[in-house]
Amino acid sequence: MASKSAADIVAEITQGYTFETPAIALGAALLGTEVYKDAQVRLPLAMMNRHGLVAGATGTGKTVTLHMIAEQLSTAGVPVFMADIKGDLSGLATPGTANDKLTARTQSLGQDWAAKAFPVEFLALGGDGNGVPIRATITSFGPILLSRVLGLNETQESSLQLIFHYADTEGLELYDLKDLRAVIQFLTSDEGKEALSNLGGLSKATAGVILRELVTLEAQGMSKFFGVPEFDTAELIRTAPDGRGVISCLELPNVQDKPLLFSTFLMWLLADLFRELPEVGDQDKPKLVFFLDEAHLLFKGASKAFLDAITQTVRLIRSKGVGIFFVTQTPKDVPSDVLAQLANRVQHALRAFTPDDAKALKATVSTFPISDYDLEEVLTSAGIGEAVVTVMNEKGAPTPVALTRLRAPESVMGPSADELVKSTVAGSSLLSKYGTETDPVSAFEKLQNQAAPTTGGSVGTTPPPMPAPPVPIPPPPAQLPEPQQQGGGFGAEIAGALGGILGGGLKSMVRSMGSGLGNSIIRDIFGTSSRRRRR
Repeated sequence: MASKSAADIVAEITQGYTFETPAIALGAALLGTEVYKDAQVRLPLAMMNRHGLVAGATGTGKTVTLHMIAEQLSTAGVPVFMADIKGDLSGLATPGTANDKLTARTQSLGQDWAAKAFPVEFLALGGDGNGVPIRATITSFGPILLSRVLGLNETQESSLQLIFHYADTEGLELYDLKDLRAVIQFLTSDEGKEALSNLGGLSKATAGVILRELVTLEAQGMSKFFGVPEFDTAELIRTAPDGRGVISCLELPNVQDKPLLFSTFLMWLLADLFRELPEVGDQDKPKLVFFLDEAHLLFKGASKAFLDAITQTVRLIRSKGVGIFFVTQTPKDVPSDVLAQLANRVQHALRAFTPDDAKALKATVSTFPISDYDLEEVLTSAGIGEAVVTVMNEKGAPTPVALTRLRAPESVMGPSADELVKSTVAGSSLLSKYGTETDPVSAFEKLQNQAAPTTGGSVGTTPPPMPAPPVPIPPPPAQLPEPQQQGGGFGAEIAGALGGILGGGLKSMVRSMGSGLGNSIIRDIFGTSSRRRRR
């Protein structure tokens, strides 16, 4: 501790965390072994779209902290999205049980604890587990995120972008992996080479690498995550009949061994929200709080295009009313440009058993405002359920650093009974919408039947009668707002918007297409599609 008295520090914390607007109660200030329940540490609801970081070593209580924050957000009417990697968060649907230890803790914190269950929607990637199936079409997922899942290098990623561009402009719907394989195989045929002759062509070797990675993906059972019906991310922003926010819990235990897949899928959800939500500016509370668990998996080995897209999404999505909390072990796991956007910090204990640990500890301390705590000592000695906190106050300034003993959740800290989860899923209004996968006519069938693309390309000559696609398609040019009706200006605008994500050759190609892009799919900074969705 510094030279200030404990009373002075407690008074500073009490003043720094006293807000006039609604706030999440995190816990009570802790100095030494004494808890000061009058010094409540809180996080203003209006500041939760300034994003945050929940960090700490394994076993220090990060998951319980998410659990507790999610409960209070739901109570305040704020929807929450969480990825349940270990299967523990399903306990949100079951009221907790009091015991002597829990009662002693809550009373020491001044917490008025009562057992409660919360409205939970259980989701599962591709239906692989206990949850409503959640899928994305290949078209919507886009080339940059798919390159991340496939582990492609930048040259291969650029080629995949070209493949997507061809499919987009030729009306070849990419709903699942077999559609993408069919397009790649066509583009390496004599007829396909001619179709790409003005766009630089596709290397047979590169196509072979991409095809092999797709086959590997299918062999690992991951094809079920891509298909129709595609999940509409608007489903994440819902409230229960009693006004509480719905907690969407994506079950991931069955894909723990596929970290790149689930972390990239979470980024697709976030990118889709970013694309679809309107600007709302600052509000009294966020429209949604999105917790990105195991955040380090997003960044490890990521391409510059991917990192740039994440940074821009985090920077801009707050104006759409979405708060993002990254959950990982140390701030070092998050790139500096992203970390700079995370104003709310809940840092659990760190361990310093190795030289690398010691460096990570020093780096973590350097990200906090100057305080009266010896943070290196505090962060290595903090107990389970304790964390160093600093957040944004109502005026947008950082609050004093406070070692905090965190509040206890009011629902079960662990999994709910399987029967409860299954009955919740069976009674979900989303199950009839997303429960059964369909396989509509798309690129695979069109190319097999040598059907002509919808824009009159060169794949074939006699199109068979086609049913209406089950996912939304872009409106005709007459319905598009300016400047999307404009010819060359539209192509130039798209090329500029894609910026450094597309290679120079692709940017030139896009710019030169002009009015020919009027019916093609527009892609955003992540390469995900900008089709209008049916609501």
